[in-house]
Amino acid sequence: QVQLVESGGGLVQAEGSLRLSCAASGRGFSVYAMGWFRQAPGKEREFVAAIRRSGTTYYADYVKGRFTISRDNAKNTVYLQILSLKPEDTAVYYCAAALDAFGYSHTYYSRVSVYDYWGQGTQVTVSS
Repeated sequence: QVQLVESGGGLVQAEGSLRLSCAASGRGFSVYAMGWFRQAPGKEREFVAAIRRSGTTYYADYVKGRFTISRDNAKNTVYLQILSLKPEDTAVYYCAAALDAFGYSHTYYSRVSVYDYWGQGTQVTVSS
């Protein structure tokens, strides 16, 4: 069992930046691939980024270099740095954990259904 708690969201002006954190408790954080997803009102939850236990990272195409995912296994924490925020980035951001499976890559880790554990989400609101 892994429990995930996100933090770092808030209200920010366009072109600002945020760093979201996701703290994990429970056993074996380092064996999990970690993902960030987001969900805007009236829309489906969508993939943002993922990081494997090896440190390999995957990003959604729309990220365009503005988002950086990282992890600190010593602190059981995964981060999402977001630069140049846009109003369309407004959403609830969720972190999630999935057992890191050999032989899978971007397409696999971009799927909501792959992840076994989810946090409660943190709201990010970007004003224009």
